[in-house]
Amino acid sequence: MQVYALVGSSGTGKSHRASYLAFKHHITLIIDDGLLIQGSSVLAGKSAKREATRIGAIKRAIFYDDNHAAEVKAKIAASGAERVLILGTSDKMIYRIAHRLELPSPENIIKIEEIASSRAISKALEMRQKENRHVIPIPTFAIKKDFPGYLVDPLRSFWGKSNREDERKVVIERSIVRPIFNSLGNFFIAEAAIVQMVSYLAAKTPGVSRVGKVEVISKTDGASLLIDVNIFYGENIPRVLQDVQRTVKDALEYITGFTIHTIQVTARRIELPGGQV
Repeated sequence: MQVYALVGSSGTGKSHRASYLAFKHHITLIIDDGLLIQGSSVLAGKSAKREATRIGAIKRAIFYDDNHAAEVKAKIAASGAERVLILGTSDKMIYRIAHRLELPSPENIIKIEEIASSRAISKALEMRQKENRHVIPIPTFAIKKDFPGYLVDPLRSFWGKSNREDERKVVIERSIVRPIFNSLGNFFIAEAAIVQMVSYLAAKTPGVSRVGKVEVISKTDGASLLIDVNIFYGENIPRVLQDVQRTVKDALEYITGFTIHTIQVTARRIELPGGQV
């Protein structure tokens, strides 16, 4: 297997350019921040941006955990890919990742300064420092469901030449996210605010007549929810409860960046038309 590497300091735009670099060199797999990416899909791994601390993010990115490394190694072997691109902040990090995943040493190490102008790098650094926004080299639809960071926006770029010899342009979509950890410090959301959001989301679910008690069980890496609801008479109760779970989980993770581990929804009452129980 041929191993390529893209090296640059954090926030200089490596992930922004990874997809096009892979396209240009016919590279099938990308290893970035703990993820193994192929095309528009995550084959294996867990994003370092899901970690609650910066130290945890670093360990995740270099595949410090044996189970994490084993999972990605197995997927690389099963993919049958001939080329892989590793992203890292230094040559040392690149070699560390290659060693942990039992890959050959990189034969082509590309510096971010070779493919990005100083102006573009400065702009990327400014976005990272001021807004703590990061790019993941896969489309938003591929990570929206499972990624627990703040999904800010999809990012679409047009790469290619515009001359008579080659007028093709490559459209590459990536995702801008705000990770859980933040260089400016921790953030907190009051439990009362979570309860209000959950109550609102559950009440908007078709089939729910009203929302009763909402309990938030906080954990260091996320939260679990207990929700009591009343259901309109004649509704399919299991379906309505599942819809509440899905609606609350998707929206709350998107809005807050929290990982929602479990949501237990209980139908307490059946309401007849007119509010009769």
